[in-house]
Amino acid sequence: MKLLNAEQIRQWDAFTIKNEPLSSLELMERAANACARWIVQNTLAESYYIFCGKGNNGGDGLALARLLYNANKKVSVYILESEAKGSEDYISNFNILHHLSAIPIYMVRGERELPEIPYNCIIIDALFGTGLNRPLTGLAAKTVGHINNSIAPAIAIDIPSGLFCDRSSGNNTIVKARHTLSFQVLKTAFLVAENEPWIGHVHIMDINLHPAFPDEVSTPFSIVNKSFATQVYRPRNAFAHKGNFGHALLIAGSLGKAGAAVLSTRACLRTGAGLVTTHVPRSALPILQTAIPEAMILPDKEEEQVSGFNYDPDRFAAIGVGPGIGTGIKQKFFLKELLEQIQIPLVLDADALNILAENTALLNLLNPDTILTPHPKEFTRLFGPAEDDFKRIEQARTKAMELNTFIVLKGHHTFIACPDGTGYFNITGNAGMAKGGSGDALTGMITGLLAQGYLPKEAALLGVFLHGLAGDLAAASCGMEALLASDLIDHIGSAFKQL
Repeated sequence: MKLLNAEQIRQWDAFTIKNEPLSSLELMERAANACARWIVQNTLAESYYIFCGKGNNGGDGLALARLLYNANKKVSVYILESEAKGSEDYISNFNILHHLSAIPIYMVRGERELPEIPYNCIIIDALFGTGLNRPLTGLAAKTVGHINNSIAPAIAIDIPSGLFCDRSSGNNTIVKARHTLSFQVLKTAFLVAENEPWIGHVHIMDINLHPAFPDEVSTPFSIVNKSFATQVYRPRNAFAHKGNFGHALLIAGSLGKAGAAVLSTRACLRTGAGLVTTHVPRSALPILQTAIPEAMILPDKEEEQVSGFNYDPDRFAAIGVGPGIGTGIKQKFFLKELLEQIQIPLVLDADALNILAENTALLNLLNPDTILTPHPKEFTRLFGPAEDDFKRIEQARTKAMELNTFIVLKGHHTFIACPDGTGYFNITGNAGMAKGGSGDALTGMITGLLAQGYLPKEAALLGVFLHGLAGDLAAASCGMEALLASDLIDHIGSAFKQL
């Protein structure tokens, strides 16, 4: 599913108006109806204070005021006065509303005309939409500050006023919404962590924009959703045997961190690898043999750390390296030797990434299509700091192209940067997964998919989607606070069943 920018979404509106056909005012009515239905079904307040600008976002707010009034809600409208005449659809809805004398309309020309907002009302923000291209100043900024200083919760229409759609909003003055009712598709602004304080819970209102438009435009970004994952997923042949699903190797663990090896190995097996072998320090051998009898174990000659291999790594179908191995000198040389020798699909995570960050020359040894899975701090160690989340996304795309690798930048909406410059945002997962071991599970899952013959891009995208989906199913079962990485792994099978 393509992720469109603000200009493309405006073009989609115009395309729908032309090809359906319908008028822009009718499309606005469709959007307002969708918001009104949600508000009536999901809120209960003494009154609704609707703040409107004079553009199309304000037009949405005026139409919404009329629809809420028709649903027997007490509504007051406050219009931010400006020198602008107002959009045509805003003017049309203003004229319609003006004839409904039961709905009070107040023109806000100065700070003293801002209303005292009662605690038991709901604020609806329809000041500025996705077309905003500069920070709010003057009366607009003071109005947003007034809204934010109120105890009453705010619902933003399309996007919180003051928030940029496709770039960082920095120190902008922005409405702090409890809920955001946006239209048709997610916006990039909703997918980055820096905007969490403003967007609240995002709800996408389907307003039936013409389905042919996304095929008409190109964009570097897409969303990994269930439909996408289902297309990638390969159901099993009834006559298959374990040899058809590859032999995965995981290199993980050190003294006190055998759990990382256990979790990544269990996840690899649960994801469907035909055979899994795990290379661990000798001290971890009895732990893994007991915890995971389905796996084979290669004990290192060292008691407390992995230090080298006395086997041919190219005999495996895919390798995952890094969970809990440590960053000592022996691990550094072990990783260097591995990178120099292997020609098979590879996943690098955790301490393997930290070794690369301390020894950046090793980046030149990465085979094409290697998959790196850093969390934000590991990403910063590898590639340096970024000013904001949007710059970090562009940094990931640039580095993926430079290194000819896939970079899985983990987060609430994990971003997968591809060597061809494209990028994908994942929409599964939850805050319960913010716990030690979740990343180890992802390493095992992606390695397991690679071993089965999925292409690196397919393995990265499907692995991240299933990982988040398994986390969502686990959270539904035991709650976010109690969720463990092992719970996530136990729900991988249920995640597959949803495909």
